[in-house]
Amino acid sequence: MAFANENKVKMKIKIINKSTHELPSYETIASAGMDLRANISEAITLQPLERTIVKTGLFIELPIGYEAQVRPRSGLAAKKGITVLNSPGTVDADYRGEIGVILVNLSNEVFVIENGERIAQLVIAKHERATWIQVEELSETSRGEGGFGSTGVK
Repeated sequence: MAFANENKVKMKIKIINKSTHELPSYETIASAGMDLRANISEAITLQPLERTIVKTGLFIELPIGYEAQVRPRSGLAAKKGITVLNSPGTVDADYRGEIGVILVNLSNEVFVIENGERIAQLVIAKHERATWIQVEELSETSRGEGGFGSTGVK
């Protein structure tokens, strides 16, 4: 989908499309993700609690310092109980293989994945690399060691 302000595109990414579908695109001017489509020769039946890797036919070359995050589609998760198992999945800048999506059926019903079905979304994100500085103690905070659920309303 083309937008009037395409000159605002900040980066270009090389992509090989061996699928039978159009390239992923942003559906609206404010969309963060692009839908990924299943590129399969025959439908895949996903039983309740079953998982599978669904190929997309897409191969990308990201610049160093960026990753592609494979995330669930909210509508598919809410309506059908289908989500990305390792969410978000990461496609690293040095990976050159086909993008695959690990889908899991968390519903109680069989789900059939058809060729061309929108199965996940892809978000391109900048990331930082860290260097560890080993120390004997960390600075104090009001939260301290409070973990899961410790900042919620009491």
